[in-house]
Amino acid sequence: MDIQVGIIMGSKSDWTIMSNVSKTLEKFGIGSENRVISAHRAPHLLTEYCESARDRGLKVLVCGAGLAAALPGVAAAHTSLPVLGVPLDAGGFGGMDALMAIVQMPPGVPVGTLAVGKPGAINAAILAASILAVSDEKVRAALDNFRAQQTQAIKDTPPPDQE
Repeated sequence: MDIQVGIIMGSKSDWTIMSNVSKTLEKFGIGSENRVISAHRAPHLLTEYCESARDRGLKVLVCGAGLAAALPGVAAAHTSLPVLGVPLDAGGFGGMDALMAIVQMPPGVPVGTLAVGKPGAINAAILAASILAVSDEKVRAALDNFRAQQTQAIKDTPPPDQE
């Protein structure tokens, strides 16, 4: 499985949520590399990682961050690869602090911002697959199959009055 997506989180504890990105990518046959790199505690390491990402074959970065949530924005400042941000609930605001920090990027440094927590992590993986599917036929077929199965599952669900 080719490693095409870099998953970055600011703390090892973020893996509880961010592992959902990796698990979902695997369903599409997409490999990922997973790193803990804090934008605040290891800024030089984050810069090196992001600046070398394309040369190492990565095509999309998915960053999970809570609290000040600088990680996705700093990553986007150091690469022209698509960066997807997953806000994490790490404080007393239910992840809204992280959501606001990630979504409010200045013009010219875009971060595709997803929902807070596990739903955002899963959707980040699906969005990464959609980005890769533009130029990867295998990923496109896997994504089309996923969407068809999702639709079929809804069709197969009996109405509440028939259960």
